[in-house]
Amino acid sequence: MGSIAVSYLIDVLEFQEIGHIRSKFFPPMVLMSNGVISIPVRIYAKDKFIAILADIPIQPGLCYEVAKTLVSWFTSIFIKEIIVIAGIVTNEPEHRIFATVTEKDHLETLPEACIPLEIGNISGITGSILMEAKMQKIPGIGLLAETVNAPDPRASASTISALNTYFSLDMDVSALLEQAESIEAQMHSLAEDVSNSNADDMQKREMLQMYG
Repeated sequence: MGSIAVSYLIDVLEFQEIGHIRSKFFPPMVLMSNGVISIPVRIYAKDKFIAILADIPIQPGLCYEVAKTLVSWFTSIFIKEIIVIAGIVTNEPEHRIFATVTEKDHLETLPEACIPLEIGNISGITGSILMEAKMQKIPGIGLLAETVNAPDPRASASTISALNTYFSLDMDVSALLEQAESIEAQMHSLAEDVSNSNADDMQKREMLQMYG
């Protein structure tokens, strides 16, 4: 979910690619779009913003080193705040935005739509970056969009709306909502196909029993 939101932000605000991250421990692959390859972990910039977009999962064994390296670099270029975007699977339809911060005082700065997480844990690269931000004393916010266990542009749209409020931006989320409707229609069609297939199999078994 996070990569959909960040990718959309990069496209809408016309960020420029300024670098990338590579490691011999990353999967040996590149991404391709319209015949052109992209390095899987890329760094973008626009005005006062820097965005990191990862098209591959960061394996648990690498999270500490990647997070430490990133946050140390952020410190060296005087980044004032880190926001990490991820999903939290609840399979509920509300698409709420949960949030966590590195210091209690930062709760007051959260967008009104964000719900502070009362208890729990955040694993993977999201948790590692927030932990490193706290260690290196950079204000950090984790935005966790309520999602299903599938590509979820609707959850990404909720996250973009929260960013609009927080940074006084004006990103239109209608394209994400259109993507969401398309994906939901495909999933509904697939569910109907599976249901019809199961019904046909049951009818065939009943006929076999009748003539058996």
